[in-house]
Formats: sequence, C-alpha cells, structure tokens
Amino acid sequence: MSNAAQAYARTSTTTASPREIEAQALLKAARQLQEVQANWNGLDKALDHALLFNRRLWSIFLSAAEGADNPQPLEVRQNIANISVFVMKQTIDIQMNPDPGKLKSLIDINCNIAAGLSGRG
Repeated sequence: MSNAAQAYARTSTTTASPREIEAQALLKAARQLQEVQANWNGLDKALDHALLFNRRLWSIFLSAAEGADNPQPLEVRQNIANISVFVMKQTIDIQMNPDPGKLKSLIDINCNIAAGLSGRG
C-alpha cells in the first residue's frame, strides 16, 4: 500500500463513528466467510481464521451488550446477546460438521447488521 493510501486509511479510520467501525468490521468478517465459502476446502486454515475473526467480533459485541454502562435499551442489548449466542453455536456446529451452506447464516447476519449500522437497513 502506498504512503498516501496508508495515510488515507488511517484518517478514514480515525474519523469513522463507532457504528461505522462496527459495520466495517462486520463486513470484513462477512467477506472472509464468503471467500471461504466460494473456495471451500473443508475444515482448513482459512475457515478457522474466518470463524475465529467472526467469533472474536461477536464476543466483543456480547461483552458490550452485557456491560452495565451500555446506554442501549435492554431489548436491544438482549437482541445483540441472542444473536451473539447464535453465532457462537453456529460456529461450533460448522467446526464440528463443516458445510459451506452453514456459512450463509453468519454471512447474512453480518451483512444485515452492518446495513442497519450504516443506515442502509
């Protein structure tokens, strides 16, 4: 990446709102999962990496939803927690019984939540 591109990337990251950053992270996770799905090799390093990134992201969302200082309404926090738990269970299922079709639900969740965070949903 050129110096100008690196500077732009740093600037765009530092000026993005938390919602935009969350949306970008969800879309990055979705892209990784889509790449694995399109080039399916079963349980391999690429799948492990994509699932780990997605699981870590949703672990962060779950921790934030459970935080006492979270300003979101209780119903929103519960919905985030429920989605997080589903993502964790789906991830375990994919690891135990690899199937590219099972990635669709994770991809769809990430894209839909990202769209909502970006105001496109």
